[in-house]
Amino acid sequence: MYNFEALSDKERTQMCDDIGIKSPDELFDVIPQSAKIKDFNFKEPLSELEAQKKLKSIAKKNKTDFACFMGAGAYKKFIPAALFDTASRYEFLSAYTPYQAEISQGSLQIMYEFQTMICSLCAQDVANASVYDGASAAAEAILMACRITKNNKAFVSENINPNYLEVIKTYLFAADIELIVGIDSDDMDLSCKVYQTPDYFGEIVNAPKKNSKELTIAIVDISSLALIEPPKCDITVGDFQTLGLALNFGGPYGGFIACKDAYKRQLAGRIAGKTVDKDGRDAYVLTLQAREQHIRREKATSNICSNQAHCALCAVLYLSLLGQKGFREVNYLSYKNAHLLAQGLEKKGHKILTKNFFNEFVYELNSSQNAIEYLQYLKQNGILGGVALDDKRILTAVTELNDTDEINLYLSL
Repeated sequence: MYNFEALSDKERTQMCDDIGIKSPDELFDVIPQSAKIKDFNFKEPLSELEAQKKLKSIAKKNKTDFACFMGAGAYKKFIPAALFDTASRYEFLSAYTPYQAEISQGSLQIMYEFQTMICSLCAQDVANASVYDGASAAAEAILMACRITKNNKAFVSENINPNYLEVIKTYLFAADIELIVGIDSDDMDLSCKVYQTPDYFGEIVNAPKKNSKELTIAIVDISSLALIEPPKCDITVGDFQTLGLALNFGGPYGGFIACKDAYKRQLAGRIAGKTVDKDGRDAYVLTLQAREQHIRREKATSNICSNQAHCALCAVLYLSLLGQKGFREVNYLSYKNAHLLAQGLEKKGHKILTKNFFNEFVYELNSSQNAIEYLQYLKQNGILGGVALDDKRILTAVTELNDTDEINLYLSL
């Protein structure tokens, strides 16, 4: 009988002796006792058949058939069945993260198409082949701006997604960059000004004023650009979860950074390019790699080492399946449904606080009822009504999936 253990007891003992400890447990003495779980309370082991039955009985307790009006950065959108059928093919699924120069032509072509689509939607010159999510894209864009302007002070609007702001704070603290958070800033010594449109509360806003040395960074809802003119800015960032990615319990999603041509060498991640081979056929190459693994560490623009290549593939498939006309129509439905719900709520006496919105808005309850209790009541009746911002205000998002029946049910409750 073969033994597949990596180490024998003798080898473990020898390793402990070599580093001067009695047991591997001593390696974890730095962790406070209060943070350690003393008893995992494991149940008796089950056979595969028993485990399947047990998991199915637990899964039946989940309630998933809700009309979803949740938003705040993640949205339940229609995804064509053909997308999953194509994206799940074995050619595209791999445990290997494709980031080296020898990536297959198919993967490189997908990256190139993704970059092209993002540039087209954002009206920018160049885009990278995606990063982790919208939050990391925003933070990386600020680092870009600081390198370009050689200035270590950045302004960020307080009305951006609070999750994005937390990631930005972490990045900038580690990079020793001063962060100013507020409504606006007249400070003339900034690397950049960051704003979000539509902002966290759904309001479509204009770019802040800036001087000649500052850069503007716009965080956008990529789907809103089907209807809204893209903001005129130096760097555009965002999350592309709405382009064919399901909610997936919070991820994985994908982020993008697009910018003017002059700034392309400061982009985080990589850029795929298109050329021709010696026989004149289309060929795709990894044109720009800004990681420390590829170039001198002091010249690297970012330590982002992975790339949401499969998520980018889903985005390309989504936009290809819908086409320009379909993409516009789907997002017009989101816009129309959101305004139908807002009008209905206003007639019920609630105050709509977001005046100029795409598909997400804030309303204030007209009664003494607490917002959390109000949302709980909606949930008991099959509706996830939104996110409570405080005792009275609720952030609600509407997509093409929220048809007239769901909107009427929301209003009737």
